[in-house]
Amino acid sequence: MSVLATLRSWIGSIGFLLYYMVSTIIFGILAPFATILLPKNYRQPVLNTHNKGLLFVFRVLCGVKVEIIGKENINNKRPVVLVANHQSEWETYILQVLMTPISTVLKKELLSVPFFGWGLRMVQPIAIDRSQRTNALKQIISQGKERLEDGRSVLIFPEGTRIAPNEVESFSKGAAMLATSANVPIQPVVHNAGYTWPGRRWRKFPGSIRIVIGEAIESEGKKTSALHEEMDVWMRTEMAKLPKGNNTLD
Repeated sequence: MSVLATLRSWIGSIGFLLYYMVSTIIFGILAPFATILLPKNYRQPVLNTHNKGLLFVFRVLCGVKVEIIGKENINNKRPVVLVANHQSEWETYILQVLMTPISTVLKKELLSVPFFGWGLRMVQPIAIDRSQRTNALKQIISQGKERLEDGRSVLIFPEGTRIAPNEVESFSKGAAMLATSANVPIQPVVHNAGYTWPGRRWRKFPGSIRIVIGEAIESEGKKTSALHEEMDVWMRTEMAKLPKGNNTLD
């Protein structure tokens, strides 16, 4: 990075961090009241005002361009099991904005985080204990089917945790199991956000993010293993095509 880009990175990161903290505190205070007062169908749009603000300020302050490929593949009138690789927090925000309404499978500890966790509770997440793998999978299937039957899509990160760019982790079969059990499609997504918004780091970097949304993969008539393999092949193939590093999009 040049001296100018490095300076931009530090200044932008500090500015974004301040905005993130203030906006999350304000929204976290208001979220419980919104949850009580608003019908459940109106809670996601309220949460998304916060998400959209974070995404906008991140792009502007940190000098990041975003390219979305395959947006036409999204059909918010049909619930799906949405799967994506997990590199940062960025994808957790953008995917809630792109696909509404949606419930995210996440570790239950996040709901205890002041302000941040209060907002998450608004949109019926599936909060699991990752140390209890068998019970967690049963919970994903049972609660996931409830959400899908209620018209909500379910977001699953099959790697289970954030993985740095260029690192490889196996995908769990939980998404395929839920999709076949509920007879709904899998909607695969890949991105390279970890280069500009690294996981577990407050500093952000200028550059570009490319997110690719694939066509829905139908589950009807397929075994879990076959559906999982189809999802895995598509995601691995598309991840290999993503730009590496902070290469600015033209």
